Amino acid sequence: MPSSPSRPDSPSVPRAPAGWFEAARFGLFVHFGLYSLAARHEWVRSREAMSQQAYDRYLEHFDPDLFDARELARAARRAGMRYAVLTAKHHDGFCLFDSAHTDYTSVRVKGRDLVAEFADAMRAEGLRVGLYYSLLDWHHPDFPVDEHHPLRGTGAAGEPRDLARYRSYLRAQVRELLTGYGPVDLLFFDFSYPGMGPEEWGARELLATVRELAPGILVNDRLGVPGDYVTPEQYQPDRPVERDGVPVMWEACHTLNGSWGYDRDNHDYKDPALLVRMLVESVACGGNLLLNVGPTGRGALDPRAEGTLRAIGEWTRLHGRAVHGAGPSPYRAPANALYTRSGRRLYLHLLAWPLRHVHLPGLAGRVRYAQFLHDGSEVAFHEIDGARHEHNNLAPPGRPAGTLTLTLPVARPDVLLPVVELFLDEDPGKRLPQHS
Repeated sequence: MPSSPSRPDSPSVPRAPAGWFEAARFGLFVHFGLYSLAARHEWVRSREAMSQQAYDRYLEHFDPDLFDARELARAARRAGMRYAVLTAKHHDGFCLFDSAHTDYTSVRVKGRDLVAEFADAMRAEGLRVGLYYSLLDWHHPDFPVDEHHPLRGTGAAGEPRDLARYRSYLRAQVRELLTGYGPVDLLFFDFSYPGMGPEEWGARELLATVRELAPGILVNDRLGVPGDYVTPEQYQPDRPVERDGVPVMWEACHTLNGSWGYDRDNHDYKDPALLVRMLVESVACGGNLLLNVGPTGRGALDPRAEGTLRAIGEWTRLHGRAVHGAGPSPYRAPANALYTRSGRRLYLHLLAWPLRHVHLPGLAGRVRYAQFLHDGSEVAFHEIDGARHEHNNLAPPGRPAGTLTLTLPVARPDVLLPVVELFLDEDPGKRLPQHS
């Protein structure tokens, strides 16, 4: 993965249907490959300027005996994820699928087509299937030796490279992925950068081929031409994402600990409560969260990743309807809170626990019932009359007209992020006004 996505700079081909993607809201990213054996970041070959011979010691020992796609799919579903994306090929060029165009594959090395195993397992658990395909390929003899290439600064940098031949290889492999593994719902290309962009990839022709082979597929924005959605990486948008003033579909992709591939000595893990907050922030701003795991060199999830997915899953088990099928609300949420909305239901996510009361601008007379989502217990509410309480020090002060006040218990519910479900007393198709 690069540090940031490319910005589209030219018109898009017609978009694919997006309903399932915006309803899903939460997906699993899986980075697995030869770099997992090195266990020190997926860019290890480039970072350490390894020769192909030095890197191939991982090829000799590649044995994903603990890679269980079925258990991975179950873990994703239990975490509340609705789709999953696997690195079919990363920048090192090693393929987790069977290819007629290279021997540098898991099938040739260990007799296992991990993309096939992954796709079948995800579909069996009802998850949509996504595949990641790197546009870079440090193994291919025709890929230019540039600033990212492990052989930069060596004699290989001056060797002639045939980009037309590499483009043919790229298109052929994408064709294999879209014709050999059943319906693929999402294709995550990675990545364009100065000197290697849409012209070098043959992006328009490649995208046209993708649309022809898989008309319903979603394609991201990293070919260097506009796709169906944009992919902010390792930062969390705090408002709807726009391109040239136009709202776009988006998906924030994040790691558990700053590394996409298995990084044994990196213990800078995000807390599950923070990850749940990031999920809600994404939905509240009209986007998705794609959360990454990097299986170990043997293909298993490490205990910290397993525990994180379990913790998130306990929250989504009780609060899933506040994110799945939900999206932004036109109401302005109070301080230290976020709104998501699904039809007639408005969800108040309390990022900080208030003492007894929370005031909701613009909702007086519009809510017919309120409850905590985790246990279905009623939450009382009323509209405060400021004039009536102005001399009563034991009552909350008055609020602007239209404010609804919830009365909460002193003790915070024991969940990662408390949510109040508000049942709106109005037509869900009616446009709600903004309140400032």
